[in-house]
Amino acid sequence: MTTMKTVYLPQIGRGITVREGETILQAALAAGISYPHGCRMGRCGACKSRLVAGEVDLLKHTPFSLTEEEKAEGLTLACRAMPRSEVTISWLDGADEIADIPAGSFEGVIAEAVDATHDIKMVRVKIRNRSQFDFRAGQYVRLLYPGSPPRDYSIASRPDADLIEFHVRHVAGGATSARIFAHATAGDTITIEGPYGSSFLREKHRGPILGIAGGSGLAPVKAVAETALARNMGQPIHVYFGARASRDLYMIEHFRELTLLHGNLSFVPVLSEETQSGRRSGHVGAVVAEDFNDLDGWKAYLAGPPAMIDATTPLLIERGIRAADIHADVFFTPER
Repeated sequence: MTTMKTVYLPQIGRGITVREGETILQAALAAGISYPHGCRMGRCGACKSRLVAGEVDLLKHTPFSLTEEEKAEGLTLACRAMPRSEVTISWLDGADEIADIPAGSFEGVIAEAVDATHDIKMVRVKIRNRSQFDFRAGQYVRLLYPGSPPRDYSIASRPDADLIEFHVRHVAGGATSARIFAHATAGDTITIEGPYGSSFLREKHRGPILGIAGGSGLAPVKAVAETALARNMGQPIHVYFGARASRDLYMIEHFRELTLLHGNLSFVPVLSEETQSGRRSGHVGAVVAEDFNDLDGWKAYLAGPPAMIDATTPLLIERGIRAADIHADVFFTPER
């Protein structure tokens, strides 16, 4: 017999039912609640919450997403918390921390699909009833391409753009990415569901902005940087783009042109497996740590594979950034 627990969310004045083996975040999202979250795997801390009453079992997570001191203060991670009793839990509030945009389903057609690199394709989608689809820069959607399993992709375009842009990396053995690479063409119908995610641009923040992208993680970092520029957020914006080799870089000219137009933007490509290219080399997080000694008061937006996020996060914290100011979009490789 399946055991269920009731979890009360005071910020919205209602309770939800959490099934055995389900986390609080999973149940909240299934109930249509825009609970702040990012990676959903205990790596980013975006769903950090205060356990007001009750007890939870906490699944494995990184020490940077939730410290022992924070646990002692009554904090937990909704994406890792399974209730052992009736629970009251409150996410860490703040008007700029909640996207507050309801998720929906939207139909569209592919306007263009072009190769960005040998394994990344840029897909731009024209949404029907575009005025009804809203999102915050840095969020993601669930993309449904005909004949393929649904997959999550971060949005690379600004919220005011006519076309919605995605950077699809061809995953070896991946059912959806392989089909998109082989068949996606202008005119194909497509469905997107969302928006989701809490790794979005905090527009009230006035300190420096740091964007760190690994591979196709450039998509949400691009959206964040371009939106900040378009909205005349005048603080320094530093974008670091990590890739293995020169053939994995893309949009270099695009960002070069942006830096010429905007004096507060810098863009640094970093190659981990090439040392003679004339570009910065090494792990992208280590290069950032070389360039900045004090990140206190900054906001960092990270997007890319788990190994990059895990390696970069402690380096940023060592340089003085608060864990709450690191917003991570972790790109997990889906199963076939």
